Amino acid sequence: MDSAQNHKLPSPIHIVTSSTCAEFTHLLQSLRQSTVVGLDAEWKPRRSSQPDSSPFPPVTLLQIACQFQAEKSDEGPKSEVFLVDLLGVPLGDVYQPIKEMFESENIIKLGFRFKQDLVFLSHTFSTQGCEPGFDLVAPFLDITNIYFRLKSQNSAKRCSKDTKSLATVCEELLGISLSKELQCSDWSSRPLSEEQIQYAAADAFYLLEIFSVFQQNIVNKGECAASVSVGDDDHCRMMQSILTDFGDKIVLKESDKVPKNTNKKVKQRKSINGNKKENVEVCTEWQGPAPWELSVGGDGFPKFLCDVMIEGLAKHLRCVGIDAALPSSKKPEPRELLNQAYKEKRVLLTRDVNLLRYQYLAENQVYKVKSLLKNDQLVEVIETFKLSISEDQLMSRCTKCNGSFIQKPLTIEEAVEASKGFQVIPSCLFDKNLEFWKCTTCHQLYWEGTQYRHAVDKFVSICKLKD
Repeated sequence: MDSAQNHKLPSPIHIVTSSTCAEFTHLLQSLRQSTVVGLDAEWKPRRSSQPDSSPFPPVTLLQIACQFQAEKSDEGPKSEVFLVDLLGVPLGDVYQPIKEMFESENIIKLGFRFKQDLVFLSHTFSTQGCEPGFDLVAPFLDITNIYFRLKSQNSAKRCSKDTKSLATVCEELLGISLSKELQCSDWSSRPLSEEQIQYAAADAFYLLEIFSVFQQNIVNKGECAASVSVGDDDHCRMMQSILTDFGDKIVLKESDKVPKNTNKKVKQRKSINGNKKENVEVCTEWQGPAPWELSVGGDGFPKFLCDVMIEGLAKHLRCVGIDAALPSSKKPEPRELLNQAYKEKRVLLTRDVNLLRYQYLAENQVYKVKSLLKNDQLVEVIETFKLSISEDQLMSRCTKCNGSFIQKPLTIEEAVEASKGFQVIPSCLFDKNLEFWKCTTCHQLYWEGTQYRHAVDKFVSICKLKD
């Protein structure tokens, strides 16, 4: 696995806010030079509860990561990332360059489940007079196909329905942690925050990095000469082989441009008399008491179960010493989650309002987290459940599996022995008088190094323990 340091975002990130700015000219030049581009799009999250919620939300940001050969051939390919602000740039000015790039046979387009993005993007442009929108992206490679090839799981052209998330793919192939907590932020608000800019750029840029890993994998297997570059006039046997085996295209049909009937039946249940049906009431406020409270037979120790959408919150809770479990299966059904919460006397934390419709099955065991960012979510949970957090609790649980630590710390010699074949202890720690703590469940080793101190300072600040 490559080191995360080798996959840093290029700097600067080019933000295109108008068709008269220098960044717009730079974008057009880069598109003409590019041989591979990574694509992604963002839009304001839809709220199904809003009566005017459109099935095709307007795309407000288009991310384009360009890869092209540097002027000096020995420097290898160069990458640049552009964020095209579709609220600022006149769509008519950027429509033709984007359409030409989408349809150019000389540019490989990369995306992650990009068809939905293309539908929304096409609708955004066509409703602003840029008819007929976008109908074709070719040649196109879905990153999921590349992932399956590299993981030797699937070499078919079509993606499995059990495709992993982009964050998981990046973690497994690049060794980086790609946070998705800003995915549902308001992408129509301007100016974009620095966090949104970094998030948006990463989603497009890491598609190029995954593709580079794929190329190197083919070279290492001898399927193409390493000296042949992407930009060679003979198109490179490697690139031709990739396009032959994995190349695809996205073609939008007229039916794709017609809004689907998204009206969902309201879940109903029979009333006590059995003659009438009534809507299941959904309450998003915490009612209490929590199942761990002594008044209802609990042990007094807070315990939570975080669904897959807020896995980051689970790790934050563990960092402040709170027992926070994850679902026992990767794609749990609502009843599975509720059963796990009930059996383990946990409160289920979720951002999925649909789960609240099942809360009558496990009274006072479901809470909808309202905040979007992990730090804010942590503060919200602490305040809602009136959790007592002290500095002594920080970093007292295993962030990997939620386990507890052994009572007696290990010496460096004991830690090295315990880590054999499992975990590498950096040699720079050998001369330091450090204590090592071992998780009793997954056996992960921890020590009080620089990362530990930074983490403690971070959560002291978030939880306001110094106030």
